[in-house]
Amino acid sequence: MNAIPPSFTAAPGTPGAQSAEGAADADVRWAALADAANLVAWLAGLESDPVAREMHALPELIRSAEPWRRERAENGIADLVAIMEPGLAALIGVNARGVDPQPAALALWDEFAAAHAALLSLLPLEGATTADWGV
Repeated sequence: MNAIPPSFTAAPGTPGAQSAEGAADADVRWAALADAANLVAWLAGLESDPVAREMHALPELIRSAEPWRRERAENGIADLVAIMEPGLAALIGVNARGVDPQPAALALWDEFAAAHAALLSLLPLEGATTADWGV
């Protein structure tokens, strides 16, 4: 959980605080998150690489957003990582035991897609909709 004060502004030096290093961290986290989402989609039996179309665009959209939007998007990415890490570990474990991971993977994919759509709604897409971005 992020330690955000009641004003919903991250203190300097916290994971949500904006800096050049924070932007680079968000890029790396998003790339890892997109890879994880693609694996979840594969386990769910969805099209291959559904996140690939916008994987490179989201970090740039975050960097070009207003500071308050950028901060919330970076926090949203951190929250998505917190959801996806244990979920993906559980799916891999289930799959390794020979159990069909598709129902659980679909549920995790739905969570990812909803959070991803919320992230995109924070960012100025100049007329694009979440449908344009593969979600």
